[in-house]
Amino acid sequence: MSDQTTPTQILVQANAAHSVKVESRDGDTVGSVYSFMVHKASGRVTHAVLSLGGFLGMGKSFYPIPFSLLQFDPVRDQYVVTIDRRLLEGGPSWANNAPVFDQAYADRVASYYGAGREDLTTG
Repeated sequence: MSDQTTPTQILVQANAAHSVKVESRDGDTVGSVYSFMVHKASGRVTHAVLSLGGFLGMGKSFYPIPFSLLQFDPVRDQYVVTIDRRLLEGGPSWANNAPVFDQAYADRVASYYGAGREDLTTG
C-alpha cells in the first residue's frame, strides 16, 4: 500500500542508452544528451539534460534545457542546440546531486533561457 500523502514526481528521467552528440549551430561540439525528462502521464519529453565537460566520466556537469531548444539533425544523427555555449554554461546545472525537477525548477530553467513556461500539470 502506498502512502497517499506523499506526492510523486511529475517527470521521470530517462537516461540515453548511448550518448547522442550535441553541437552548436556553428558546428562546435557542445556535449552530449545525458537524459531526457519525460512527463509521466503524457510520455512527452519536456527537457533534455546535457552533459558537458569531464574526463573519463569524472567532473561532468549536467545542464537541463527546454527540449524546444534542440533540433535533431537526422543526417548526422545528433542534436543541434540553438543557444550559445556560454549561455548554456551559465545556466542551471548540477555536478553531483540532481535537483527535484518540479514546476518551480522547470520555471527557473525556462526563465533563464527565455523559453515558454512548461505547465507540468497538464502534460
